[in-house]
Amino acid sequence: MTDRRLWSYKDIAAHIRVQPETVRSYRKHGLLPAPDHVESGKPYWYADTVRAWVAARPSNRGRKD
Repeated sequence: MTDRRLWSYKDIAAHIRVQPETVRSYRKHGLLPAPDHVESGKPYWYADTVRAWVAARPSNRGRKD
């Protein structure tokens, strides 16, 4: 089952327990996947996209949460 909820920087930050500015920095440096949707110039990602990205991050490989 896919999770089609759209997450903003704030939602992603809460999920990985960092400040929203940190997530913006990740995107600026090419560490965040491309947004799944852009609305009025604001990027949004599907929850499943974020979860897959988090699972693939070097600091979380092999981590069970």
